[in-house]
Amino acid sequence: MEIIDKNNIPPETFDSGEARGIMARVLIGKANGAGNFVMRLFEIAPGGYTPRHAHPWEHEIFVHSGEGSIYSNGEWTSVRPGMAIFVPPDEEHQLRNDGTEPFVVVCLIPSGYQEL
Repeated sequence: MEIIDKNNIPPETFDSGEARGIMARVLIGKANGAGNFVMRLFEIAPGGYTPRHAHPWEHEIFVHSGEGSIYSNGEWTSVRPGMAIFVPPDEEHQLRNDGTEPFVVVCLIPSGYQEL
């Protein structure tokens, strides 16, 4: 077993045209010996957003804190802490922070793809 403290993982920041105000960490991945899944933590600053994108794998998102929305099928849906989101393969999606505090989500993807 391994217990990981997110504060011991330096974040990668993304702050360009496609992504704004993102701090991302791989909590559990290949470096930990995980062979099936990658667990990532995204902290999206107020006014921030992830790129709008699609990919051939599913992933799962858990909303930890903050106020935000997810884009899917041409519309935005508000999400709140405690909600889980299933994104099927090839579905275009995007997250954005709609509040004044960080919007924090945990995201799981299958291993074998770029971790961040």
